Amino acid sequence: MAGLKREIAQERPFSSPHEEALLNILRTADCLQRAFNRRVREWNITGTQYNVLRILRGAHLGGLTCSAIGDRVITAVPDITRLLARLKALKLVRQHRDARDRRVVWTRITDAGLELLRQMDPVIQAMPGEMLDQFTPEEIATFIGFLERARAHCGDSAQPVACELHAPDPASTQRA
Repeated sequence: MAGLKREIAQERPFSSPHEEALLNILRTADCLQRAFNRRVREWNITGTQYNVLRILRGAHLGGLTCSAIGDRVITAVPDITRLLARLKALKLVRQHRDARDRRVVWTRITDAGLELLRQMDPVIQAMPGEMLDQFTPEEIATFIGFLERARAHCGDSAQPVACELHAPDPASTQRA
C-alpha cells in the first residue's frame, strides 16, 4: 500500500499527524468523487447534478427552492443557480416562481429526470459496496463516526446558499 507521501511525491515529513490525516481525507474524497463522476458520466450528467436530482426526487411533487437544494447537496456548489439552469436545459427539472413571492423560484424534477434516476439507481446503489468492500461492517461504522466527528469542527455548516435566477422575472419585464 502506497503512503500519501509517496503518492504526492512529498520529500519532507508532514508537519503533524493531523496534517497527514487531513490530507489523506482530502485525497481520498477526491479519489472517490472522481470515480463516482466517471460512473455517472455514462448518463451525461455530473455527480453534483445526480445529487440534485436525487434531492428533488425525495422532495416529491412539492419541489424545493434553490437555497433548500443548496443546503442539502453533499458537496457545496458555488453556483447552484447555474447548475439548476443546466438541468432545466436538459429537461430534467422545471422551475416556476412562487405565486405569493415572485423572488422565490421552486424547482421540481420532471418525468424525464425521474426516468433517468430509475435507469441509474441499480448502478449507483452498487457503487458504495464496490468502492468500500475492503472494510468490515464494524470498520465502516467506526469510520462513519470518525468522519462525523471531524465535520462537527468545520464551522461552516450554517453558511447560507446564495441563489439568483439568471432569467428575468416575467412580471418585471412586462412592466418595463
